[in-house]
Amino acid sequence: MAEKEEKSTKELINEEKKEIKQVIKQQEILEKAITKKEEEPNKPITVEEDTKTFKPFKENSINQDKGSKKILIAFFIIAVLVLILALFSTMFSLVNINNIRILDGVSVKKISLKGLTKEEATQKLEEEFTKQIKAELTLKHGEYNELITGEKIAAQYNVEELVAEAYRVGRDGNIIENNYAILDCMINGKNIEPTLQYDENLLNELVADLNAKFPDGIKKYSYYVEDGKLIITSGKEGAVAIADELKEKLLEAIKTETLDDNVIDIPIEIKQPEAIDIEKIHSEIYVEPKNAYYETNPFTIYPHVVGVDFSITMEEAKNMLTSPAEEYTIALKYTEPETTTNEIGLEAFPDLLSSFSTKYDASNKNRSTNLKLASDKINGTILLPGEEFSYNKVVGERTISAGFKEAHIFSGGKVVDGLGGGICQIATTLYDTVLYANLEVTERRNHGLPAGYVKNGLDATVSYGSIDFKFVNSRKYPIKIVSQVKNGIAKMEIYGVKEEVEYEVRLEPIVLNYVPYKTEYITDNSLAPGEQKVQQSGASGCQTVTYKYLLLNGKVISKTELSRDTYRAINKIVRVGPQ
Repeated sequence: MAEKEEKSTKELINEEKKEIKQVIKQQEILEKAITKKEEEPNKPITVEEDTKTFKPFKENSINQDKGSKKILIAFFIIAVLVLILALFSTMFSLVNINNIRILDGVSVKKISLKGLTKEEATQKLEEEFTKQIKAELTLKHGEYNELITGEKIAAQYNVEELVAEAYRVGRDGNIIENNYAILDCMINGKNIEPTLQYDENLLNELVADLNAKFPDGIKKYSYYVEDGKLIITSGKEGAVAIADELKEKLLEAIKTETLDDNVIDIPIEIKQPEAIDIEKIHSEIYVEPKNAYYETNPFTIYPHVVGVDFSITMEEAKNMLTSPAEEYTIALKYTEPETTTNEIGLEAFPDLLSSFSTKYDASNKNRSTNLKLASDKINGTILLPGEEFSYNKVVGERTISAGFKEAHIFSGGKVVDGLGGGICQIATTLYDTVLYANLEVTERRNHGLPAGYVKNGLDATVSYGSIDFKFVNSRKYPIKIVSQVKNGIAKMEIYGVKEEVEYEVRLEPIVLNYVPYKTEYITDNSLAPGEQKVQQSGASGCQTVTYKYLLLNGKVISKTELSRDTYRAINKIVRVGPQ
């Protein structure tokens, strides 16, 4: 509008100038005519053509006065408006100058902070964000589902920065900018969208963990040694989560206010497994025979090592793999060293470093058989310093031919029968024994459901071809594992040589929250009307954090977080007779 007024004023001034020039020109013409009359009195006065556009001077003066008045009025109006704006801005600033509260209309993630102090805003946002981060999400693929929260990937918002940004609205500019920001905030509002922070490594681990647990997931090729033979199992194509798409869905769900029953369908693609790398397998199982010996200063025992190699050439092994098969067998050749550990004349493992035991139902014959088979395969294992133990490689594939039986396992949130059921209890018992020996765990995952035979947070699950339990002998001396399953007790012991400084290990699993179980009712026509029979007992799920303490002479030296685990509830299943 101001631009339009300015343009009209300029045009008016130009018009006045033009009229003044015309008046001056007409005056010059009249003066010439009068002069000519004086020189020629008898000749009539004539006016040139230019006088046709001549306007009386009096009329032009009136127009000029009108234009000047318009200009003055315009300037006056502008001046009044500026004065009013200045007075309003000053008064508005005086009103808000001592305000210590966040302005009306300011919100963070659509959470209103109207009239709150910084401290009050911080408390409100922390409470709201905690609810959102702890909201439960169900990741689903077919019959498989996994319950997680944003805590699983250490999701969080920087509340301190968000409150500071909210408080700066209407305060971080000059007086005019601040007043405009305040008015705009009052009229239109100001919502600040925060950035979700999370641990990328934990997110990647979550995706990898899902891939390992899918019932129809991809199976990598694997191998184990049994009865002097190398058994190689082929991989199988299977479902793999599309990582980038899943991450995007998961992060969006965490950022959005969700209900506890929110379900995310895991995006899946079918992939082929890697081809069997026979040369890599050979390099991992090949061992040169070594004699046992020891040194006294410092005291060090070096157990004997039995040499291991293929009984066939590498070319023959590669040719064997050209024919598709689910399993390949290669006989191994063993070479005994000249001097074994027992022959060096000393007790190689004199000190008990740690032990742990769990109870089992000895009346369950199939499960007891599986526990004993796994225990016997582990018993007597010797690890040199720096050597890694793999549960799946030592125990091998759980097959009928290997003697394993059908027993209870966890699958799809329920307890069902499966081949090799129970061997996770041996993995768990060994896991805790390893922790108490202060050895380094390199791979471990918790069960999806509470194990029952050990505290939540102290268990370890295994699944051949996908989930393994591994640890390294991180001590100075060799260790020996002694395993026994007998009379309802599964017991693990680790022997070796005590070091100069031996720490006492204390484990502390803490339950962060519980997830109550639900009761499912299934109609069973074999029961009498209204009769009920419990098919599966319920157990609450939970989230845990487990710490490991190292103590010396009763004093805590260090505290380490071992894991954060989530356990789904085991629903109670009741069979009911027809109504």
